[in-house]
Amino acid sequence: MSRYDRAITVFSPDGHLFQVEYALEAVRRGTLAVGVRGTDSVVLGAERKSAAKLQDARSARKMVKVDDNICLAFAGLTADARVLINKARLESASYKLTLDERVGVEYLARHIAGIQQKYTQSGGVRPFGISTLVAGFDPEGKPCLYQTDPSGTFSEWTANAIGRHSKTVREYLEKNYEETSGDDTVKLALKALIETVEASAKNIEVAVTTKDGGLKFLPDEEVERVLELIKADKEAADARRRGGAAASDPPAAPGATT
Repeated sequence: MSRYDRAITVFSPDGHLFQVEYALEAVRRGTLAVGVRGTDSVVLGAERKSAAKLQDARSARKMVKVDDNICLAFAGLTADARVLINKARLESASYKLTLDERVGVEYLARHIAGIQQKYTQSGGVRPFGISTLVAGFDPEGKPCLYQTDPSGTFSEWTANAIGRHSKTVREYLEKNYEETSGDDTVKLALKALIETVEASAKNIEVAVTTKDGGLKFLPDEEVERVLELIKADKEAADARRRGGAAASDPPAAPGATT
């Protein structure tokens, strides 16, 4: 294998580009990020990276604003993400200046994926070690959620996860996804996150994009409030389950000893 992983432009005999696969492995080791598309909002949630005691936590965000109507979350190498985010912001501003309208989510996802793909077939460079979730509203008012990866592919999703334990979270979303609106979309994203992340506002950050309200990063107090609602719902469901199980038990026979 070592004969074929020294240059990004060399295929292995079985058709692999090992540098791209190494970049995908960097994504799988990155912090978890989740995206859920609702009928009136798109929610991104991410595992919050623990910051040093003297570090400003705002400088270690895994989600960033690209435009008034678009938010981006990433998993993988933060330095690589910074470069791609700057390119995405530049393209968004250029699009608005040239056409006098907001950039579309699909257009921006395709642009990011195009940059990532160029870095898989050029000498002297390496692939970007990140995957992104691009969420927002198109100028027509349609909620959108796209994913890009180091190979340069992009695709649209109703819900998805990237980063560490993404397979577990994606399986949860596949079983539990349904069209939601308002707080229910936030709750679904947080339920998916806490499958593998401790249920605490200090470990989670959430961004919500709506058609009229634009992009909003939820404060810790709001995240904690939703987590408490999820906990209460779970306790109520457990109580109903226990009550149903007790009701289904057959009554003891007269005179039977216990």
